Amino acid sequence: MSTSPSRIPSVLSIAGIDPSGGAGVFADIKTFSALGAYGCGVVAALTAQNTQAVTGVHVPPVDFLRLQIDTLFADVAIHATKIGMLGSAEVTAAVAERLAHWQAANVVLDPVMVAKSGDTLLERKAIAMLREALLSLAFVITPNLPEAGVLLEQRAPESVKEMYRAAERLRELLPVSSERWVLLKGGHLPGNEVIDLLFDGDRMIELPAPRIETKNTHGTGCTLSSAIAALLPQHAGSFHGTEAAVRQARQWLLDAIAHGDELAVGSGHGPVHHFHALWPRRAL
Repeated sequence: MSTSPSRIPSVLSIAGIDPSGGAGVFADIKTFSALGAYGCGVVAALTAQNTQAVTGVHVPPVDFLRLQIDTLFADVAIHATKIGMLGSAEVTAAVAERLAHWQAANVVLDPVMVAKSGDTLLERKAIAMLREALLSLAFVITPNLPEAGVLLEQRAPESVKEMYRAAERLRELLPVSSERWVLLKGGHLPGNEVIDLLFDGDRMIELPAPRIETKNTHGTGCTLSSAIAALLPQHAGSFHGTEAAVRQARQWLLDAIAHGDELAVGSGHGPVHHFHALWPRRAL
């Protein structure tokens, strides 16, 4: 589904709820708003969570999840959908089935498996369902290196050279007959520079960036995938539109990370500053 350049796109997050607001649906809505999209949200899971730990996960009834999706799509034209934490195999299957039914466009899949605190957010049996049912719907997937290892059933890449091969193998998991993209995030590698790889099966694009030393990195994966979803409809029809959307999303996230120290949220991994470009700076 396309959108006119003069029309504000409606973008959907299907993910979990993080009460601290640094990740999940709340962070996604902030991201959509900051980047000029109208945000919608479908709750796939509830967490008891702060900046230090996840202390509990509750998955709402799957029938109600289907009802959320169907009721929304029946009324609102959704121009892109970001998928984050799903929690269980049943939820993953339901999301895949309903998005296929509604022929959802510009699906950005962030295969959320582990929180920044190290807590597990996706059941083991759900990983196979994600591989089987959701990858075929994704326009862009955004795994980090541990997630890439899980998806490929191998150890995580330990160098940029190994990232190249992993990106190629991840692209082989996606449909070959249409434009689909892998954004493999290299933040887990050591060094002062972070290199991500963007690959469409033809072009392998290295995206380097300086590493920002900060504790405020909670929800960076959620925020990047949401930024891409917000920007894809806005770059639709332009030359190298997907690459442009990803580059803009990454730069916006880097700025949000750099400004994260302006916030004082919790004592663990704090959030990035989603509204760094919109809120005036205040003296502390």
